[in-house]
Amino acid sequence: MDPISAVSEELAEIEGQINDLFRALSNGFQKLEKIKDANRQSRQLQELTDKMRDCKSLIKDFDSEVKSLEGGGNDANTNRMLNDRRQSMVKELNSYVALKKKYAVLILFKIIYSSNLASNNKRVDLFDGPAEDNMEENVLLASNMSNQELMNKGNSMMDDTDQAIERGKKIVQETINVGTDTSAALKAQTDQMSRVVNELDSIHFSLKKASKLVKEIGRQVATDKCIMAFLCLIVIGVIAIIIVKIVNPNNKDIRDIPGLAPPAMNRRLLWNHY
Repeated sequence: MDPISAVSEELAEIEGQINDLFRALSNGFQKLEKIKDANRQSRQLQELTDKMRDCKSLIKDFDSEVKSLEGGGNDANTNRMLNDRRQSMVKELNSYVALKKKYAVLILFKIIYSSNLASNNKRVDLFDGPAEDNMEENVLLASNMSNQELMNKGNSMMDDTDQAIERGKKIVQETINVGTDTSAALKAQTDQMSRVVNELDSIHFSLKKASKLVKEIGRQVATDKCIMAFLCLIVIGVIAIIIVKIVNPNNKDIRDIPGLAPPAMNRRLLWNHY
């Protein structure tokens, strides 16, 4: 008789369910090793993950039941046996978890490697025509590679990715530096344009003042010209009268012009009148 069955039927039932799950996990990982297609491997690994989750829940139930029985009068050897059994279950489950992580990484590397080959073939086949046969060959090539080869290839791809990231960081930094220099140059040009605009405003204001001053000067010059023309007419008129008077001194039309004295022969003294 199973010693756990002698302690508790419920513990024995839980242990049986856990053992069934362990057998299913063992068979599932053996089947996973034989599968070559990465998508099928991913689906199989998901099913195994669900089984491991159920197994973890049952181990927790087993541990809770053991703790509830520790104060029920069991001897020290029984409690030690139950704790050893629980630790053995946890250890076995952890081994399947480690396998799950290993296969998850391998499947990921396989998918990435296949996608990388497919993308390379797409770039080449833009000139060579359809690449369905080449893509299938690449997938088969990735599926036929050993785990170690996939690991090595994955590490190489990760190194290439890290180098590409570093190059991208350098390019980004150089772009930031160029942007900073450009921003400083634009700021300097903006300040210069502001000064030019201020100077243009000053020039425009000066031109307005100069235009107004020129208009005033023009009005003054026009007034002065009118005065000068009037004076010239007066002077010409006076000269003309003088010339006429000299040429024809007996002309009665101009004898009474103010400023011109009468002829000496026509003057008479006051005492001669008397």
